[in-house]
Amino acid sequence: MKLSTRAEYGIRALIELAVHYDKQRPLMLQVIAERQNISKKYLEQLFIPLRKAGVVEGVRGPSGGYRLARPPAEIRLDEIVSTLEGSLSVADCLDDGGSCEKSGSCATQEVWARVTAAIEEVLGSISLEELISRHSCMMEQIRILSALDSLSSSVETGPVSDS
Repeated sequence: MKLSTRAEYGIRALIELAVHYDKQRPLMLQVIAERQNISKKYLEQLFIPLRKAGVVEGVRGPSGGYRLARPPAEIRLDEIVSTLEGSLSVADCLDDGGSCEKSGSCATQEVWARVTAAIEEVLGSISLEELISRHSCMMEQIRILSALDSLSSSVETGPVSDS
C-alpha cells in the first residue's frame, strides 16, 4: 500500500490546524498552503471530504477559514487516511470478497488481512496530538543544532589578531 499525496498533504495541513487548535482561530487555506508548500486548490479538494467526515469545520466571514472540529487527541491517522484515500486494505479481495474467484480459498488472503490489520492498528494508535508533540520536539532539536553550529563556527574562526 502506497499512500498518495492526498493523505500526506492532508495530514500536514491538519497538523497546521492542530498546532493552532488552542487559539480557536480558523486558518485560511492560503496560509496553510504557503506554510506547507501545497497548492491551495489541492487543499480545497482535500478539505471537502475532511469537512464531511467531521474532522474539520469551516468558518465563514472575513476572518474565516478552517479549524479542527474536535481536539487533536481525538483525531487519529486511520480516520484521516481512510477519509482521504478510501479503504486501508492492501488487497481488493478484502473489501469485496466477491471480486475474486479465489476469495475464501486463497493462500495469500490471510496474509493481506494481517497486513491490513497491522496498518489499521498503527494508524489508529497515532493522534494529531502525538504528531504535534513529535513536530515540536523535532523543531526544538533543529533549533538547538543550529545554535550549536553557529557557536562552533564562531569558535573555529577564533579571535582576530591585530598583527
